[in-house]
Amino acid sequence: MAKKVVLGFSGGLDTSYCAKYLGEDKGYEVHSIIVNTGGFTEEEVKHIETHAYKLGVKSHKAVNAVKSYYDSIIKYLIYGNVLKNNTYPLSVSAERLSQALHIADHAEELNADAVAHGSTGAGNDQVRFDMIFNIMIPGVEIITPIRDLKLSREEEIEYLKNKGVEMNFEKSMYSINKGLWGTSVGGKETLTSKGMLPEEAWPTPVTKTGSEEVKLHFEKGELKKINDENFHHPSDAIQYLQSVAGPYGIGRDIHVGDTIIGIKGRVGFEAAAPMVIIKAHHALEKHVLTKWQLNWKDQLAQFYGNWLHEGQILDPVMRDIESFLETSQRNVSGDVFIQLYPYRFQVIGIESPYDLMSSKFGKYGEMNTGWTGEDVRGFSRIFGNQTMIYHQVKDAATPKKI
Repeated sequence: MAKKVVLGFSGGLDTSYCAKYLGEDKGYEVHSIIVNTGGFTEEEVKHIETHAYKLGVKSHKAVNAVKSYYDSIIKYLIYGNVLKNNTYPLSVSAERLSQALHIADHAEELNADAVAHGSTGAGNDQVRFDMIFNIMIPGVEIITPIRDLKLSREEEIEYLKNKGVEMNFEKSMYSINKGLWGTSVGGKETLTSKGMLPEEAWPTPVTKTGSEEVKLHFEKGELKKINDENFHHPSDAIQYLQSVAGPYGIGRDIHVGDTIIGIKGRVGFEAAAPMVIIKAHHALEKHVLTKWQLNWKDQLAQFYGNWLHEGQILDPVMRDIESFLETSQRNVSGDVFIQLYPYRFQVIGIESPYDLMSSKFGKYGEMNTGWTGEDVRGFSRIFGNQTMIYHQVKDAATPKKI
């Protein structure tokens, strides 16, 4: 009797190779699963199912994880304004963890002998998948053909062509991972330290010119409305904003980062909605949170983002930080106004009942209405008192040069 293997499947080059190789060459009973974290339409999900069965899988399962992905991960990335190295919104890092958890659940449901994924041996995903599987389904064998055989994309294409597999191999020259929180793009231009992806490599073509203003309405840190249009769930608002801002070419960049395995790597990404949301949310926070709320949020959010990036979503400290981030959002409500342009955007300002920048207490650089000049003189003397004492004591104790 053939052993069961559950294969995380996207229908792309790597996982198509895995399905064919594990089933025909290795004799496994392959059960594929696609976890949709916002990168596929219903039509695409059905096409991927058809493709999986053509490759010879025994069963195929599709999981719509968009809302749960937002609720369990993306929400906290927004609360923390998380950008890896001040650049990257953790588009793929975050979705891989959601996918790995669902794949592990499916392997447990089927009582599978093994679980497989299409990660290479030189990236972060292999660690994220392996670690989640080791924690959630210990003892289940982990099979990684692309990593173990050290295959190039050209070798995978040649293998599938020889097996009679029909798919868009030209598109497969770039590794594209699309999800709710952005799309990563890898290709020959990102394999060296210099080079920009060509226009045709970006999934969203630039079709908009001119500019337009959008109003984002946040309630307790979550995006609820855009231009006065309500959404049932924040994930719907994110997808709508992506459709508005994406055609401007906003959010395109190259991220250079330290991988979990110690090497540096470059990856292209486009993330119009995530970049606009994070900058808008941060602008609102700067108006409604106190200095020390912002300070501690920044420190905890940076750790949270780095630990999430390295696959440590199941570490209990993450739940503790999420609790802090959640409570910090109780007054983060209001409207943020954004002007969109080709390849860029600008935060115009905010309106919030919790805005601490109130003229009632003074106008910065112009008028003090909540205190007097004498108040400031006394405050300034006391505020610098210990430092003044330090310098006077130091000067008295230091021998004078003759």
